[in-house]
Amino acid sequence: MLIGYVSDERYVALPDVLLEFISSEGASTETRSRASGSIHADLTPGPYQVVLHCEGYGLKRVSMTVAENRPYQFRLLKDDLLGYMWPKWVQSGERSEFRVHCDEAYKLELFRYGMGKEFIKPIGWYDEHGPGATVQITPDGDYTQTGVQWNRFGYTNPHHKQYLTAPDRSGLYYCHASTATGRFFSFPWIVAPKTPQHSIAVLASNVNWNCYNNFGGRSNYIHPDRFPPTPTVNARLELNRYTNGEHINYGTEDYAPLSFDRPEPISHIPLDVGPKDPIEGRAASHVAEAEWRLLAWMEQEGFNYDLWAETHLHFGQLNLDDYKVLVISTHPEYWSEEMYFGVKKWVFERGGKLMYLGGNGLNAKVEFLDESTMKVWNGDARVMQEKGLESRFHIYVESEANLLGVVFTDTGIMTAAPYRVIDADHWIFEGTGKANGDLFGEASLHMRIPGGASGHETDKVSPSSPPNVHTVAKGENPDEGGGEIVHFDTDSGGGVFSVGSITWPSSIMVDETVSRMTANVLRRFTS
Repeated sequence: MLIGYVSDERYVALPDVLLEFISSEGASTETRSRASGSIHADLTPGPYQVVLHCEGYGLKRVSMTVAENRPYQFRLLKDDLLGYMWPKWVQSGERSEFRVHCDEAYKLELFRYGMGKEFIKPIGWYDEHGPGATVQITPDGDYTQTGVQWNRFGYTNPHHKQYLTAPDRSGLYYCHASTATGRFFSFPWIVAPKTPQHSIAVLASNVNWNCYNNFGGRSNYIHPDRFPPTPTVNARLELNRYTNGEHINYGTEDYAPLSFDRPEPISHIPLDVGPKDPIEGRAASHVAEAEWRLLAWMEQEGFNYDLWAETHLHFGQLNLDDYKVLVISTHPEYWSEEMYFGVKKWVFERGGKLMYLGGNGLNAKVEFLDESTMKVWNGDARVMQEKGLESRFHIYVESEANLLGVVFTDTGIMTAAPYRVIDADHWIFEGTGKANGDLFGEASLHMRIPGGASGHETDKVSPSSPPNVHTVAKGENPDEGGGEIVHFDTDSGGGVFSVGSITWPSSIMVDETVSRMTANVLRRFTS
């Protein structure tokens, strides 16, 4: 009979895994997984202890129940070096546990990522107390919904708990894990201040990082609704995005939750990369590494800031009234209603200043089921098109253009180009020497889609934009797809500046005009 399937952390089928099923009476049955990852054995339904072994993967013991017509999903974890902090976001003085998976001894160090990588302190060497004791265990089934729960097993002794207390200085911190054989992995830790220290708050887009994190085999882009019943053997022949010519990524109303309790390989930054180096790789260009470029630029230019996580904003730890300016950047695509209306009221009713230095932002609604689990309300893209709605957020709330002044559209997607000046007399261009029609933003560190500061995904003015929105520049992307740089004031004394481009922070360290314009806005908004 079919007992179940066995797959790795990507939900890819694992063949030739050796399994031993031990019944409650002590009888032992041995079998191996087939090419599809399927497991077949002549077993009586009921409870079993199962031992799994596969070369290159951690050994595992599982208690499970064999049942007819209910295939069980075994999961194995590849031998590797990975890690994450838990919680991933804290305030100064709070503690997080570092959770590292490694099949050999590793060293851990703490750095702060600002104008450079500032060494903070060594944390120590960690080795096994018994064979494979530094190798983590993942749950079976779809742990993208429940979390990987590392350190849950084998860390009952209080001396084995691995905690770090957050430093006094706010910022983007990284743990560096390395081994004597040359392996390296870095993982972020967002440290907000215990009490506000500066007039500028910067939001790290950690909700977006979680939506793109496919560790465990699911993200909001890979199997966004739920796992298929069988693990993947060949993605090109099995995944709907490749096999269905009419595929749309969001074609249902219900999407399974995504846990923050997972390592984020997309947030890893290579050891030798600095803030002025090109951003290599597909994911790095729109998540933590790209956001680091903005933080480096702010410190280089002397703009002091407090760093917060989007989750801090949602759960109420960030009081917007403590700040003059809120900066969101790069790709803050996923926001909750609480976040959105909290910022909107601050801007429109209490004089808050918002700088949106990114693209495709606030485009879909998320709901938090608890402090470690979120659900994305993508909606059905066909419904959005039929009703003429401007975004996934518009389906459930309203168009984000009401707050940002711009909203993402498909035109210009996956292209990059410079901007062209429309209103050179606007104060945003002070000191740039630019005239109407001039280009700027030619330089970029964005290597996934090189070409300029307007790119990757771009936003434009829409019918939902405030009536006083003023466009000062537009990207030269094909099909009128360039991002639109806009500014508007509110009756309460608030203001919004939006650049409408994911690649803007990738240009800020290397393009003089992009740098000067951003500085002009920051100085104006904080004065």
